[in-house]
Amino acid sequence: MDDEYAKLIRRMNPPRVVIDNNTCEDATVIQVDSVNKHGILLQVIQVLNDVNLVIKKAYISSDGGWFMDGKVYSSSAASVVSSCASFSVPHLILFLHYLISVFNVIDCDGKKIRDKEVIDYIQQRLETDASFAPSLRSSVGVMPTEEHTSIEFTGTDRPGLFSEVCAVLADLHCNVVNAEIWTHNDRAAAVVHVTDHSTGYAIKDPKRLSTIKELLFNVLRGYDDFRKAKTSLSPPGIMNRERRLHQIMFDDRDYERVEKAVGRVEDKSSRPQVTVLNIEKDYTVITMRSKDRPKLLFDIVCTLTDMQYVVFHGMVNTGRTEAYQEFYIRHVDGLPISSEAERERVIQCLEAAIERRASEGLELELCTEDRVGLLSDITRIFRENSLSIKRAEISTIGRKVKDTFYVTDVTGNPVDPKIIDSICRQIGHTKLQVKRSTILAPKPPKETTTGFFLGNFFKARTFQTFKLIRSYS
Repeated sequence: MDDEYAKLIRRMNPPRVVIDNNTCEDATVIQVDSVNKHGILLQVIQVLNDVNLVIKKAYISSDGGWFMDGKVYSSSAASVVSSCASFSVPHLILFLHYLISVFNVIDCDGKKIRDKEVIDYIQQRLETDASFAPSLRSSVGVMPTEEHTSIEFTGTDRPGLFSEVCAVLADLHCNVVNAEIWTHNDRAAAVVHVTDHSTGYAIKDPKRLSTIKELLFNVLRGYDDFRKAKTSLSPPGIMNRERRLHQIMFDDRDYERVEKAVGRVEDKSSRPQVTVLNIEKDYTVITMRSKDRPKLLFDIVCTLTDMQYVVFHGMVNTGRTEAYQEFYIRHVDGLPISSEAERERVIQCLEAAIERRASEGLELELCTEDRVGLLSDITRIFRENSLSIKRAEISTIGRKVKDTFYVTDVTGNPVDPKIIDSICRQIGHTKLQVKRSTILAPKPPKETTTGFFLGNFFKARTFQTFKLIRSYS
């Protein structure tokens, strides 16, 4: 019944998307107005991420209104019901929240979005998908295809783990075409897309799939408690790997802190700062200050969505190196955070969401011709030279691979430059290149941002600053 209402509302009051290159001097402004439903903000941000846009600022507001006969009214319930009393025919009346989100975005080169193909893609996706969001846990980002088999796994992180996984897949004649690997708090998770190297398509034989799952489970288990390692095979499909990785690591409780290994140099000042307060009776206010990076907003909203919270109002502001975010949230049941235990859990989970994708270590980029067993050979060389892979993105386009690895030594500290030079000579300097190092980088000057930007808006019980002049009557 809820889906039928959502479809009806969408048909009678479709989402509105405005893409403006004139208002702001240094960014493209994208405004999306749609019916607010759990997960809708994440869908909008996902579309922007799909075309690799960088969100520099964002403003989010959701005001309650009454939906009657295909229009949205901001008036009170009593006045709407009173106005209906004079009608002699039934009228559809629903109370809903209308989400207005405004994003200042740039491309990866720091420029406005001028490409008409990209603009049309954003417009079409948002206007098509933004008002009707099916259950996120089961179907977000999934499109059926016969191209590959998706493998998901979690386990205790250790040096050489990904190398061992790649060796098993190579021995089983599986070709890795795409993958993403994250490590956080001594936990490792990955979503790996493989094909049968003889056919180039997804693996469907149940017996072979069972063998893959069993052997990978043995590798992941290692010396760990067998209950902590997990391996699963999903039906062939194209998944949003980043979205799925957040869910996998959240379910694996990677947000629980562990003691760092002896000898590990950790800069605690670089940790994100998260506060959670109930300063208004109807909302919980979350403020976050951290190092800025691409897809930061996506990572945070992913976690809030998975924890069953809805963002009603918010703002994002980024400086040269730092990002400040503030959200007014409620649980999907309409209540703010109500206990100290819940507050602490939200803080831990948001810290984890910010840290999972942090580019820890030396960045190495591999660009070369694809071949069966290539990834197994590369990761074996890393393992033999005592490198630990902290994060990796594996991609194949045609016959070319472009793989990015973030590596440290086995203790989590910077890698000896002589070892890197030796590895580059072994693989080939034209194939493997050093991009940058993020360990113990010079600390940027502290940027100041005033907390609780939105507090005064709530005291005035209005959010007009967030709205462009628009009437919904």
